[in-house]
Amino acid sequence: MSWMAVKDYRDKVLGCWMGKNIGGTLGAPFEGKRGAIDIDFYTQDLRGQALPNDDLDLQLVWLLAVEKYGRAVNASILGEYWHSFIVPNWSEYGMGMNNMRMGLVPPLSGWVNNLNRDSCGAFIRSEIWACLAPGHPEIAVRYAYEDAIVDHSEEGVYGEIFCAAVQSAAFVESDRMKLINIGLSWIPEDCGIARGIRCVIDSWKQGQDWKEARKTLLREVPDAFFYSYMNEKEDDLPRGRTGYDAPANVSIFVLGWLYGEDDFGRSLCIAAGCGEDTDCTAATLGATLGIINGFEGIPEKWKEPIGDKIVTISINRADQGHLIANTVHDLTDRVLRQTPRFLDERFVETVGAKEGYAVLLNEGKALYNQPRELVPGTFRTFAEDVLHRQPFSVRYETPLMTAWLEYGQEPLIKNGEPIALTLHVENALRKPQWITLRWHLPEGWQISPAVESSLSLTHNIGGWIAIGKAEFTLTPGDLRQARYDLFLDIQSQSRHTRLIIPVTLLTAANGSSS
Repeated sequence: MSWMAVKDYRDKVLGCWMGKNIGGTLGAPFEGKRGAIDIDFYTQDLRGQALPNDDLDLQLVWLLAVEKYGRAVNASILGEYWHSFIVPNWSEYGMGMNNMRMGLVPPLSGWVNNLNRDSCGAFIRSEIWACLAPGHPEIAVRYAYEDAIVDHSEEGVYGEIFCAAVQSAAFVESDRMKLINIGLSWIPEDCGIARGIRCVIDSWKQGQDWKEARKTLLREVPDAFFYSYMNEKEDDLPRGRTGYDAPANVSIFVLGWLYGEDDFGRSLCIAAGCGEDTDCTAATLGATLGIINGFEGIPEKWKEPIGDKIVTISINRADQGHLIANTVHDLTDRVLRQTPRFLDERFVETVGAKEGYAVLLNEGKALYNQPRELVPGTFRTFAEDVLHRQPFSVRYETPLMTAWLEYGQEPLIKNGEPIALTLHVENALRKPQWITLRWHLPEGWQISPAVESSLSLTHNIGGWIAIGKAEFTLTPGDLRQARYDLFLDIQSQSRHTRLIIPVTLLTAANGSSS
């Protein structure tokens, strides 16, 4: 592990946001286009300011949540901030918000009836978590997960996990291949994003030029993003499934990075030149290179045309909009004020009134996904421990326990058809607990084994976590409403803290929506 002075940390965070603005502005005119495009600089008359971009907008809102809740921020809190500040109702943004309005909490909100659950709207907002957890991918990815499940599932979530891990590690590591492999270690090895990235790496190693590599990639993980916008096509490339956009576009970010050979401008131009979701791919790459090189390492010719201002397009500024950061420098300074309270106190050391603080960074193998031993002899990776729970497992936490209510299917019900619910509970204490589970059901509904039951949690030993499990079969009564709200009341014997888990179920008109 090594210490990073706040001066160097600030330069990298500033570089991140400036690179984000540069890439988003460069790529914006080509968004949704299909084809290899030769680009060497901005194509717009910018008049000293960047173009607005939702890639950055949402992260300005997430910072507000962090400023109030610190490390306690989670998917539920981010979902509420979404309702208050985020305007667009397009694609996955709209479906996630619509599901939350119906009472479906994350990660259910990111899955149900959401054709764009595998799209690009989550990986584009990974930087805030990387900047708040520099050199600590193990922290950054957990908050990126909470962020992504609000409006995405599966590939959409994996994309943000990959980018957050890469960008967090980029505060301490600059080698491209090492960073890419660090990111891959945090996502399922058989997912579409991993396949696409490995395809790009193979093309690069085989000596294909970037235009050939682009076509090879789009055959491996076909993309339909272009079709939603320009309806352009290349006869020798397939059209992907609607909404299945993250695998190709995250891989294009990697393609631009590898073929750009560490040249900031060339890298971004290649990423944008691949078409598809160009503002997102170039912006994510710009942010990543900005972290690696720092603000001072970004060529002045790219910074001068867009200046320091952040122009928003997706934020409701009428309600408390004055709280939103307006410049790259302001955003950077506000992030740095949050880092000491966001990170574990072991990773931050106050140096002095003038010097500020220093951040302790992981290095080497510690940046990769390390399986943890939950129970004796049982090791789980991040993908096995956390990612496998989506999209039907909802997390709740109290000082006494962490609980996951697992639906096992979409929260849709039919007359007389039972559904299975499973409760997993991790003991947060180093002492055993008896907990009481009490269901509050609509009249005429039944649940087995009982409306009220008990579960014993053994105590934690060393680094092992004590986990309890309870399985229930819920049988709805005569369905006369579109929506039913149930509650599971969990209380530990002789402790005052209670965990109330709301369960929203929707009466199905035509079965599954997926």
